[in-house]
Amino acid sequence: MIDNTTKTLLQRGMIAFLGFLVATSVLAQDGPQPRLPTIQLTAGMYVIQAEVAQTPREQTIGMMHRQTMGINEGMLFIYDSLQVRCFWMRNTLLPLTIAFIADDGSIVNLKDMAPKTEISHCSAGPVRYALEMNQGWFDKRGLKPGFKLRGKLFKPTDAQ
Repeated sequence: MIDNTTKTLLQRGMIAFLGFLVATSVLAQDGPQPRLPTIQLTAGMYVIQAEVAQTPREQTIGMMHRQTMGINEGMLFIYDSLQVRCFWMRNTLLPLTIAFIADDGSIVNLKDMAPKTEISHCSAGPVRYALEMNQGWFDKRGLKPGFKLRGKLFKPTDAQ
């Protein structure tokens, strides 16, 4: 018979192994993930159609292996908790700019990211959202940290 301690260790080992298999299969993926559901955001007069990456798998794959992205299209990463978030560009073919976004929709900071690199690009503080767009999209429209994006998921503040 197996005692409770051994049983617990075996269960934890199985969970860790399954996690490893999932992570390995994601990193080994050689094609883009199917298009994800979209949400509409606005940045002043500009309308953004953003695919929503909400599960850990969707977030890990992100824009990997995509060869094109429309002018006003992007990918919005939604997390359950506020944390400093870091992104890399492994297997990502397009140059991107990432906006790290506060709960009220305001841009915390922007980072340009070069394709096929593993440099970490991190938020300047804890955020729940990150939006990847074609590189230069925010700059060409004069959108800087502090600018508020609009969308039904962002929490309004008294000033809105």
